[in-house]
Amino acid sequence: MKSLVVFISMLLLLCFQCIYGLGSGESGTGVVPSPDRSPDGADLRSSVGTMVGTHFAMFHQGNTDKCAIVMNLSAVDRCAFVKTTQDCSMEDSFINYLKMTFCLLPPDLTPLTITLCIIWLLFLFIVLGLTASKFVCQGVTFLALGNGAPDVFSATVAFSRPHTAGLAIGALFGAGIFVTTVVAGAVSLVKPFTVASRPFLRDVIFYMAAVFWTVVILYRGTISLGETLGYLGLYVVYVITVITSAYIYSHQKHSATRSSIQSSTHVPEFQSSESDDEAILISNSSIQEDYDSEYCPLLPYCESTSSILLSSLNPVDSRIWRRKSWRWRAIKILKMPLEVLLLLTVPVVDPDKEDRNWRRPLNCLHLITAPLVCVLTFRSGEYGMYRIEDQFPVWALTLLFGLFLSAIVFLTTTNNHPPPYHSLFSLLGFVVSAIWISAAALEVVSILHMLGVVFSLSNNLLGLTLLAWGNSIGDSFSDVTIARQGYPQMAISACFGGIIFNMLIGVGIGCLMQMFNNEPVVTFPHDWTGITLFPPTPQFEPAGLLTWVLAGSLGLSLVLSFILVPLRCFHMGRSHGIFLLLFYTVFLLVALLTEFGFIHT
Repeated sequence: MKSLVVFISMLLLLCFQCIYGLGSGESGTGVVPSPDRSPDGADLRSSVGTMVGTHFAMFHQGNTDKCAIVMNLSAVDRCAFVKTTQDCSMEDSFINYLKMTFCLLPPDLTPLTITLCIIWLLFLFIVLGLTASKFVCQGVTFLALGNGAPDVFSATVAFSRPHTAGLAIGALFGAGIFVTTVVAGAVSLVKPFTVASRPFLRDVIFYMAAVFWTVVILYRGTISLGETLGYLGLYVVYVITVITSAYIYSHQKHSATRSSIQSSTHVPEFQSSESDDEAILISNSSIQEDYDSEYCPLLPYCESTSSILLSSLNPVDSRIWRRKSWRWRAIKILKMPLEVLLLLTVPVVDPDKEDRNWRRPLNCLHLITAPLVCVLTFRSGEYGMYRIEDQFPVWALTLLFGLFLSAIVFLTTTNNHPPPYHSLFSLLGFVVSAIWISAAALEVVSILHMLGVVFSLSNNLLGLTLLAWGNSIGDSFSDVTIARQGYPQMAISACFGGIIFNMLIGVGIGCLMQMFNNEPVVTFPHDWTGITLFPPTPQFEPAGLLTWVLAGSLGLSLVLSFILVPLRCFHMGRSHGIFLLLFYTVFLLVALLTEFGFIHT
């Protein structure tokens, strides 16, 4: 479903671009005739340099990315341009998609290359969703990290590069508007309910503070180290507030229950998101226990090491397979290679199982594959391919170290009982999952950057549509499903908790990465008694009109929710849901009209 939504949104953007951008030969995709070229290519480089100077003067005020003018060159000159322009390098990703678009195939087949990149983009969104839902969520107890991992890593990667920071702004603000209007409206339509007052007001206030802070930073165009750390500190304050309020609620509930028992009266019912969460956990655990006990063998059975390994790598449960429809089976078959790859590289510790998901042969294999994945995917394999003293590669040393650890664990453990240090595998699984998600997010941001260059679309528009929808649509369907099952308060809590995490952690870590990826600033005091090193201050692209449309729409939606929901006694009915959906429709229309120049200053 996520891939389908991304594909449809891509078609809509292309239709808008074809209607408005391609109708004129003077648009961003116009072709400039090229002069004669000599066989040695000297005239080609000269002509490209001349045209770059001319067109960069036209686009400099609106876009600081020099690569954005490549579509103003003739088709035969674009390959040389992307090879010689620093902004087109895409050094952080495994593939330079601009070079692949303009240099892999002849110019006449460029649409084919773009189509293949879009298909690859859909697959990467599947990687993000699958890794976050099936491996991160089971590996850590902090559910917001698992649900928001694709958004956070995409925003972090985009913020770490000055020319793609607009993608992060568009994605974070776009996802915020989408969640607070479309998802909240859908939940209200499916299951009208009365929201828990204190958690709702708490989440809205913290989110408004995060949005206001981000708007101020965008207005200034820079962010200091203290302000960056302030994002992370604000999230710590939010977590402490949530834990404190949960403790106060639990204490009040316990006191009320004890006093009611002493007076022999009926125990009052408290409707809140915390009680709903507890009821769901209890019901789910009891159902799982009944389901597992039904299939437990009557006699003890000892599996061989090879059978344990094969069964652990099988991503299909035959009992579930028989009950599912043919559509589910078709999608499962398409995802099976990816699931097997993740099973091979990401250890998962499940505390709900008696053996904590201990699989001796597979976990020993993880000690080999997991470190290799880390060194070969972190920063596009830059460290893995490094040779020690120009002789021995780092990946080979990592392989030998993994083999050594794997042999020790295999010889000192048994198939039936997990070792005392088995919980450390959950930390390894979290790290590898984060590396996989970070690598996929790097490729997603690079592809979106390429699409923005090719179709003359701003990073903000791509962020608020493709990136925001691709990262949010899976969680949105989950929230609506939870609401349909009778737990709308839990769905709303998941909505706001996730976007607060994405905004504060995504901006905070992304700006820190941009600071420390660049050269430090050296300051010399007047008396020359010492030298001080400061991390460079991140610089953002000048905020355009679309950025303020995003910020204003998100702020307006939060203010309206903060006012209207309490006025309705915290009841979210179908009329409120229709209003939220109409609000998002109007916002999206205004954003598209602003992007294509129908609304301007």
